[in-house]
Amino acid sequence: MGSKLWNIIETIVRAVLQMLFKIVHKELTEEVFTAFMQFVKFGIVGVSNTLISYVLYALSLLAFQKLGILPRADYLVAQVIAFVLSVLWSFYWNNKMVFVLKEGEKRSLWKALIKTYISYSFTGLFLNSILLILWVQVCHISEFIAPIINLLISVPLNFLINKFWAFRGK
Repeated sequence: MGSKLWNIIETIVRAVLQMLFKIVHKELTEEVFTAFMQFVKFGIVGVSNTLISYVLYALSLLAFQKLGILPRADYLVAQVIAFVLSVLWSFYWNNKMVFVLKEGEKRSLWKALIKTYISYSFTGLFLNSILLILWVQVCHISEFIAPIINLLISVPLNFLINKFWAFRGK
């Protein structure tokens, strides 16, 4: 089912890109298509990861608020819980569908997983936590909206870090 879905997405993306390239009188090369498709796949994994992360964040935050646990830091702890579980989800799908090894390339899954957690730690914990504090405490934006704003910065940065460091083959 997953492979069929990816094939349908690739077919649609190829048709749209060919149309766009035709409009600007350029040839769509296989290299350009492959690179663009990788970004599209990363985006799809990212959307699923974002949804999972936000649901985990919101459920954790609601649970902490209902139980009266960590009233001044509940949103930060909820962010950590969402981070740990959603990065594992993202790693699995990025490894399986996005940053697929070419023939002859090798990758240590454990090293890639550790690098993924390091890269997402920078954007997902460090950067997002600082931004959460800024949005919530300084700008008085809702704890439920602030993580959505963070995506504008963290998603493009994560793609670059994953592509060129965490999932780079040998």
